[in-house]
Amino acid sequence: MTDLRSRETFSRDLRNSLRPRYIDKHPFMRLLYKGELSKKQMQAWIINRFYLQNNIISKDAAILSNCPLPEIRRIWMSRTIRREGLERPPGDVEGWLMLAEAAGLKREDVLAARCLPGVRFAVNDLVNFARRASWLEGISTSLYEIPAREELARRIESLRRHYGWIRAEGMKFFLSRLAQLDRDSQVVLEIVMKHCTTREMQDRAIAAALSMSDVTWSIHDAVYMNYFIEDRSLLDSL
Repeated sequence: MTDLRSRETFSRDLRNSLRPRYIDKHPFMRLLYKGELSKKQMQAWIINRFYLQNNIISKDAAILSNCPLPEIRRIWMSRTIRREGLERPPGDVEGWLMLAEAAGLKREDVLAARCLPGVRFAVNDLVNFARRASWLEGISTSLYEIPAREELARRIESLRRHYGWIRAEGMKFFLSRLAQLDRDSQVVLEIVMKHCTTREMQDRAIAAALSMSDVTWSIHDAVYMNYFIEDRSLLDSL
């Protein structure tokens, strides 16, 4: 039987697997970092990304429903409560709506907007994956967050430098996530390292993280194709 990876080896293999598929490599995000997105393109990104933000609770609920271990349910419920803003507002959904308003969008328009089909299919597939997979694989999708701190810091710096029309209060959500990411990702890593008792289970955990990477990549593919390559405008219909 193949030996289990150590924590250090697992983290290294995870990062190496994610690196070529991480969202900072996507053409849309490279344009964002360089300040080359128009106001409408940035607003379209915010609207479509909101669909993922608003459905993370459904993914977490599916994980909870599949998990037979009270100690894991307590950890995941605590994380969910905090990210929903019940422990200390605003939560992630409200934070993203605050970003949208700071970028000149009306919250009722964001809530009512119909996202792109590619975005909807990718996010719905993530939720369905959490429903049909084991609770451990569902939790492992959040291993995607381990390298997220570096990307988010770069995103914040780019928004401040290049997109001054976004009001400063819109950055509060990203700043709060930046402060939480290390803790959140380490909690997920601890669970995975404790409960993956075979090399095959560790491989499946990394595969789950890669599936989350595919979801975020697909979201940005849809936005890039529709609002940069083809230059359509969702906003004209709002």
